[in-house]
Amino acid sequence: MDHIKQRFSVQFGYDVFFTHNLFHPANPVFRDFLHSVSAGTAQKIFFVIDKGVSDCHPRLVEDIRYYFASGIPIRLVEHILVVPGGEQSKNTTAYLDQIVDAVNIYGIDRHSYIAAIGGGAVLDLVGYASAISHRGIRHIRIPTTVLSQNDSGVGVKNGINYKGKKNFLGTFVPPVAVFSDFSFLTTLSDGDWRSGMSEAVKVALIRDKTFFDWLVQNSHALAARDMATMEYLIKRCAQLHMEHIAGGDPFEMGSSRPLDFGHWSAHKVEQLSDFAIRHGEAVAMGIALDTAYSFVSGRIGESDARLIVDLLQKLGFAVTHPLMMVDDESSAVLKGLHEFREHLGGRLTIMLLTAIGKGEEVHELDIALLKNAAAWLKTTA
Repeated sequence: MDHIKQRFSVQFGYDVFFTHNLFHPANPVFRDFLHSVSAGTAQKIFFVIDKGVSDCHPRLVEDIRYYFASGIPIRLVEHILVVPGGEQSKNTTAYLDQIVDAVNIYGIDRHSYIAAIGGGAVLDLVGYASAISHRGIRHIRIPTTVLSQNDSGVGVKNGINYKGKKNFLGTFVPPVAVFSDFSFLTTLSDGDWRSGMSEAVKVALIRDKTFFDWLVQNSHALAARDMATMEYLIKRCAQLHMEHIAGGDPFEMGSSRPLDFGHWSAHKVEQLSDFAIRHGEAVAMGIALDTAYSFVSGRIGESDARLIVDLLQKLGFAVTHPLMMVDDESSAVLKGLHEFREHLGGRLTIMLLTAIGKGEEVHELDIALLKNAAAWLKTTA
């Protein structure tokens, strides 16, 4: 056959910085980064801020403007866009349109930057808007929640919800840098503080038993909002996520998604609750359900299953919910299996546990065993 073969690779790399008070004039971290990437051209930076963050930090916009008045070579776009936080920002294209409109109005080109300050949903939104504008504007993430600092904010995914499905529209585009400012965590509600810890439990269960043991030993300090303990959790969890992304299939070209342990049901329960259940809370329930399934299917012992569920409860999570119950094949949560299969590309691939710190992938779940798992989990609640 007469044909021309094309093949090339593109290398990606970015740093995740951990700091406090990112926009304090005495903090050089952000300033030094912008100096390092300055191209000597008319580059700009446009900020999008989660309204929940700006409400808790009313001086933030003023602090950003003052910070950029100190000789930074990349020009700050005077207009700073504030959008709602949480899934509300992803459930409509209205806020996506606002960002794209700003790109057009303020002449933000492909060598300029869009910086997102907020939780994971706002980071997803802004990353997607950046990726589709001019076929790719560089984006900077400044995550402000436990969940976004230890998981979503350090990865390569962006997207919005569409047609009633989570992340139906999206891209795989890494940020150029991530700045995790621990100072933002001090104003989180207890629910948002807790929510991000489920992703730490997840990655420990599939990759690192030592980290899981540390979580068990420090569960009371974490629940009590000890900041030093939380900072270690975030750094270690982010490191494990980044190691997995770099060492595997970062753009998910195949069907394997081990970092989505516990997520097939979590995504569906979020939607069924109209997002009243936070993502991290839903993930905790999903982890509990897949742990219970790993037990009732004979992969792990009951003592390990109870240890995992006990940790989730000590961290303050509910481990089940009426929406998570599996009564028969018509149970609403089971629609998550079909949607997960579709999202993966047609072949269902679910991570289950064979031990704490070790998992295996399966390509089907037995509905009768799922029913038993949900029933067993209910007895632990």
